[in-house]
Amino acid sequence: MTKKMLAVGLMAGVAVAVGSRMGAQVQTIVPPVVEGAKPVTVEHIKVHGAALEGNLEGDAVDRDVIVFLPPSYAKETKRRYPVVYALHGYSIGAEQWTHEIHVPQTIEGAFAQGAKEMIVVLPDSKTIHNGSMYSSSVTTGDVERFIAHDLVAYIDAHYRTIAKRESRGLVGHSMGGYGATRIGMKHSDVFGSLYIMSPCCLSVRPPGPSNADLERQLEAVKTAEDSAKLPFFPRVMLASAAAWSPDPKNPPLYLDLPTKNGERQLDVLAKWAANAPLSFMDQYIGNLRQYRAISIDVGDQDGLKTDTTKLHEALDNYGIANGFEIYSGTHTSVVSDRFQNHVMPFFSKNLCISNDCQ
Repeated sequence: MTKKMLAVGLMAGVAVAVGSRMGAQVQTIVPPVVEGAKPVTVEHIKVHGAALEGNLEGDAVDRDVIVFLPPSYAKETKRRYPVVYALHGYSIGAEQWTHEIHVPQTIEGAFAQGAKEMIVVLPDSKTIHNGSMYSSSVTTGDVERFIAHDLVAYIDAHYRTIAKRESRGLVGHSMGGYGATRIGMKHSDVFGSLYIMSPCCLSVRPPGPSNADLERQLEAVKTAEDSAKLPFFPRVMLASAAAWSPDPKNPPLYLDLPTKNGERQLDVLAKWAANAPLSFMDQYIGNLRQYRAISIDVGDQDGLKTDTTKLHEALDNYGIANGFEIYSGTHTSVVSDRFQNHVMPFFSKNLCISNDCQ
């Protein structure tokens, strides 16, 4: 068995879900420019995260956020707009996410092709281990609450939004797809429509054999600089542990790993399993029924296809309407096309664009 296979097993399936496809967050096939598309306004702002204050690994509390304002925003000064919050994947931040989904071009293209105008918000959630998992942890801070509360409150206070759940959409890809799934299930009081793209980390698999080399690598990490030198899989493991098995009594990283001294830590593995949406979904069926619309997609060459299909089937099992498409592509190959020609039209159809919309 190779080291890569051992790492996959040891990480209880998280490496499979977050795997090398997720690390290869690369430029995708970009749809052609739509003739006559009007420019959107791009603003780079900082949003203070009260939910992130005091996080033990020292991640930024004031987070970078990119806001895309529709073409009519500057002129129609009394008009209010629905908002879409778009969550990036692991190993990238909001800025690289803009290149992957090729915004603002794809937003402008969607509007030019008939999508109703809306505000699009890209928050950054990178951590010292390259990703927050959009979870709630004393080690990383409560990133889940930052997205669902602090960020939404800031955008509603500083932009002309339609400040109600029916006019807010949540979408994410890969780790962001996990975030959209997790946050969507728990915060249906905040968001009204949900689009899940190639979500990682939906289920947790049994651990495989221990890997002494990997364990030594992880034990040697004491600082953010040490983490940055790690290969992909060990770094994913630290990010997952920081999010799902935080330990305020275990400096300097304040996390517990699934193995220690070559032994599986069953209590840690149980915590990781408890953060798998396919495990906790049954607790949030009432919330999921509140959504105006849910859509899910994944590529036919994406290793996340099996679990993504399980999510769709679980929703079907509960009679919760959801769109589902397995398209031709890899994990990242056509994400920008999906964003322009599927995600934006989905929210155009399903978000309320007026205060009296039901």
